[in-house]
Amino acid sequence: MFTVIRVMTLLGFLLWNPNIGQAFPDEPAVAETVAQAAEVATESAAPEAAGYDKGDVAWMLVSIAFVLMMTCPGLALFYGGLVRKKNILSVMMQCVFLMGLMSTVWAVVGYSLAFGPPLIAGFDIVGNFDHVLLKGVSPSESQPVDSVTMDQIVVAFQGMFFIITPALICGAFAERMKFSTMAVFSVLWGLLVYCPIAHWVWSSTGWLSEFNEAALAAHESGQDAGFYFPAIDFAGGLVVHISSGISALVCALVLGKRKGFGSVPMPPHNLTYTCIGTGLLWVGWFGFNGGSQVAADGRAVNAVLATHLAASAGVLGWSLAEWIKHGKASILGACSGAVAGLVCITPASGSVTPICGILMGFVAGIFCFGCCTTLKNAFGYDDSLDAFGVHGMGGTLGAILTGLFATRAVTGSSAGLLDGNPGQLTIQLVSVAAAVIFSAVLTYILLQILNAVMGLRVSEEQEVQGLDISQHGEEGYIFQ
Repeated sequence: MFTVIRVMTLLGFLLWNPNIGQAFPDEPAVAETVAQAAEVATESAAPEAAGYDKGDVAWMLVSIAFVLMMTCPGLALFYGGLVRKKNILSVMMQCVFLMGLMSTVWAVVGYSLAFGPPLIAGFDIVGNFDHVLLKGVSPSESQPVDSVTMDQIVVAFQGMFFIITPALICGAFAERMKFSTMAVFSVLWGLLVYCPIAHWVWSSTGWLSEFNEAALAAHESGQDAGFYFPAIDFAGGLVVHISSGISALVCALVLGKRKGFGSVPMPPHNLTYTCIGTGLLWVGWFGFNGGSQVAADGRAVNAVLATHLAASAGVLGWSLAEWIKHGKASILGACSGAVAGLVCITPASGSVTPICGILMGFVAGIFCFGCCTTLKNAFGYDDSLDAFGVHGMGGTLGAILTGLFATRAVTGSSAGLLDGNPGQLTIQLVSVAAAVIFSAVLTYILLQILNAVMGLRVSEEQEVQGLDISQHGEEGYIFQ
């Protein structure tokens, strides 16, 4: 029976297929196939002809998504689990709201201030307004969409940094700052602090920028490059972590301590959230650091591997220090150590080997543990979620260690370095000092102005009630 079925099936196929018995397909069919293949090949080559590679674009789109994920749900959960339960929604609202607010500000004017030509010729502190409303980097009749693809990649990717940096500062004044003041402060801080530092470090004319080709060439050849210090900040040790961490300390000092700080226990209410948030931050950091190469190439791969190993070693460093001091290691310590390692490797990930990443992460875990315990207790400031101890101090450590471990084996010729060049350490120290002083002074001035105009803190009654209810009229935990 099965044999009959197979024979009938074969006969039916022979009768139905018109090409059976022909040695070759018809010539027109061959010509049509070749023409279609040529058309596909032409279409595939179009992006490269327009100045970008599909692989690079794909990697950058993934990196953009990863970095956005770091703010929410990553940072929202990480910070949300560390506050008291009456304030969890306020922390999450800050993260979500800043995603919307800072993205809009970035597109309207922030990108132009960070990456535009100098506002004042010969005084290159901040960009001008050439790219307001994304002028010159948006598709138009004179600029087809393919011709501005990489420009838009930079706008989107750097915009994610513009979101998360002020969100990091929120950890310092958690549980006591007015939501309205937080929003205004974040916008002003982003435009007046973040954008200038980003311009110094990452624009093509910045006085700290590796991308200032004319000044870098003069510097490498030993000629007079003027006031120029080509700092290495691959993914934001200066621009993101030092600026936010130092500003966080200023915020904590100006706002003062939370009611009951030092006398009333204020333990984290849900470390499960913090652990989940840590995992999301860890994964998102692959886009944060790896995407900073703006290409899917070997340096991006090195950055991802160094990033992962630094976070891993950070866990070990903090946990070991905690174990030695307290006799046991905690999940909060392991999570904090991972973030410390990630912060430390951020400026260096595109210029050091993965093994150096392990060393930097391990040292950062121990160093930031000391900053968040011994140093914090000695000075008595109330940095609610240790934004200064982890980001400010971890970023500073990373920027300095970058000057020690950067190597041409990773950077190629773009960094202007020779292995073991002692001059780079001096440059890194100058860049750190500039970022610290500028961030601290501008943040203090902004807070004093806002305190006079709007007030910084919620009332004592609102603080006791919790910011979830007093600022947003909601409760995160309906069943107490």
